[in-house]
Amino acid sequence: MHGTIESASKLDALRERASTLPLEQFDPGDPELFRTDTFWPYFDRLRREDPVHYCKDSMFGPYWSVTRYNDIMEIETNHAVFSSASALGGITIRDIDPDLRRESFISMDPPRHAAQRKTVAPMFTPTHLDNLALNIRKRSAECLDNLPRGEVFDWVDQVSIELTTQMLAVLFDFPWEDRRKLTRWSDVATTIPGPDGLVATEDERQAELTECAGYFSRLWKERIEQPPKSDLLSMMAHGAATRDMDAKNFLGNLVLLIVGGNDTTRNTMSGSLHALSQHPEQYRKLRENPALLDSFVPEVIRWQTPLAHMRRTALADFEFRGKQIKKGDKVVMWYVSGNRDEEAIEKPYDFIIDRARPRTHLSFGFGIHRCVGLRLAELQLKIIWEEILKRFDHIDVVGEPKRVYSSFVKGLETLPVKIAA
Repeated sequence: MHGTIESASKLDALRERASTLPLEQFDPGDPELFRTDTFWPYFDRLRREDPVHYCKDSMFGPYWSVTRYNDIMEIETNHAVFSSASALGGITIRDIDPDLRRESFISMDPPRHAAQRKTVAPMFTPTHLDNLALNIRKRSAECLDNLPRGEVFDWVDQVSIELTTQMLAVLFDFPWEDRRKLTRWSDVATTIPGPDGLVATEDERQAELTECAGYFSRLWKERIEQPPKSDLLSMMAHGAATRDMDAKNFLGNLVLLIVGGNDTTRNTMSGSLHALSQHPEQYRKLRENPALLDSFVPEVIRWQTPLAHMRRTALADFEFRGKQIKKGDKVVMWYVSGNRDEEAIEKPYDFIIDRARPRTHLSFGFGIHRCVGLRLAELQLKIIWEEILKRFDHIDVVGEPKRVYSSFVKGLETLPVKIAA
């Protein structure tokens, strides 16, 4: 009880700070706010008072924040003015050294974007997903049956990472014994280098990504010499828009597919159990009626918002909601804020697994850059929870999660849990 009172008073102090700090001093992209899960009152105030906000100075340089649901959709669909191109900085708030920028189809504008995206889209057709579902169910069942009973373990490592990494290995037809390399490369690609980080320096990051490129290049050569198969690497090796990619575009698309297939599903898998532990009445509702999984899955994807933002760069001066955005300005669309926008979503701070319109959320983006693998992500979550509900009456979260130090990847690094013996 004491811990609850302490955390409540800490939250009150943070809310107080967010309500009294002058708006011009707001820096909602500070990763520390995400590591401590204290960014919510900042976005609440921005949506109310300054929905298109300019931050003059931050660790990522100056940037605009777009925080309301409908405004985000407007920016997201205006490709003539707001660019995703990697040459201009790409899709994250953090700028990358121009020499290290790598194109991927998410960091391309139309019309080039569509051709590369189309190459991997067959992986996510209904027929292909039906085949993958059998594989996902078998591996989910094995993973859950091997979990320890009556002792504390880390759900993130033993379930979320393990299952999403297995899925990635299947999607790429990647050597099974090396599959945790995929997890490592995904984490390294999105981490902020620093003394306490996964990598200390940008040079270390680049060295590991070069290793990733080298490993995949060897697999690529094998696929080119084989007849086309139904894995992502073979699809790209034989696809007209992707078979002649330069080295940077090759690694860019690999990182996109690895991060997209790993981080988003893994963080929602962890977030789903954490959300249910915070809302026992919803957990009870789900156990009593597993058919609610159809609405639970999109609700938890909204609730978690596994990627907090996407960024665009202005191609021209543009007036938006009375603000003058200049050519070259960085514009950050905060999905995590749009997903709590009272004007678009009823009771957005309530976790409601039988919500009437659960797919009203921005977690997968909107428009042409909407996540290509969203149906697979939903399928993985649905199957793991079907298998959990068959096996366990309850999974207890026994401590606070450790959160990722990032304002891009909104995830849990650890989540201590216990299943009754």
